[in-house]
Amino acid sequence: MTLHVLENDELTLKIHETGAELTAIFDKVSGQDYLWNADPAYWKRSSPVLFPFVGSLKDKSYNYKGIAYPMSQHGFARDMDFHVSDATENSITFSLESTEATLKVYPFPFILNIKYTLTAREIEVAWEVINNGKDTMYFSIGAHPAFFCPLNKEDRQEDYYFSFDQKAPFLVTKINEFGLTVTAEEPGLLTTEQGILPIRSKLFKDDALIIENNQSHRVSLLKPDKTPYVTVAFDAPLFGLWSPAGKNAPFVCIEPWYGRCDSDNFNGSLEERKWGNKLEVSKSFNASYTITIE
Repeated sequence: MTLHVLENDELTLKIHETGAELTAIFDKVSGQDYLWNADPAYWKRSSPVLFPFVGSLKDKSYNYKGIAYPMSQHGFARDMDFHVSDATENSITFSLESTEATLKVYPFPFILNIKYTLTAREIEVAWEVINNGKDTMYFSIGAHPAFFCPLNKEDRQEDYYFSFDQKAPFLVTKINEFGLTVTAEEPGLLTTEQGILPIRSKLFKDDALIIENNQSHRVSLLKPDKTPYVTVAFDAPLFGLWSPAGKNAPFVCIEPWYGRCDSDNFNGSLEERKWGNKLEVSKSFNASYTITIE
């Protein structure tokens, strides 16, 4: 597994070619690590890229042109080896192209480019998906970065907070034990105090919180004194907040998504999946998000 380093006077980033996964954000000024270290006792990943699906599929498969294709949660890109296609002093681009193996489970020729750019204390993560096939391509893509919370061992996670760029209560889509959204119930209501939400111990007891329909585009983690230390900003229409239920894991995830899991009553085809993306032949899809170390 080849590791690449991108750094400036303030931050050092480490990125693995496997999954093109960001695995470390180290602050040279404070000596603080901000990105989860992938300790398998809690969760073996740090910031996987979710492609060509986000979340779980009903019956762990999808239907396209009358054929059922098996697919694991979050797709396959996070476990594949990318190669470096471009590098500059402050950026590095990783590329993945469809293979015979991917075409057996996902019948679309594609190129996926992931570019990391480091500017001062901000990391931009840019995605480019290219349809190399002869048919319209259907896909989802998302981020899953995990940040230390608490930052210090003497702190408690319950004393930390999320803050949002919107102050109104959020409608939250619920997930069942199979990782599917629940359609039999009304969306839950996530109430904040002036856009600030305490990270209580039971916040993730029912798995991830999914916030759809462009309800927020900027989420920060706050220390106990309510000062921000990490901010994730994005244009994605939905995002997830997650930490493993019942594990007291010392991290939380802020996850911009273009797509999500199936609903528990979904019986449609790939083309009909909610929040899926459609890409015409020879066209490209471009999106990005930023991580700022405050």
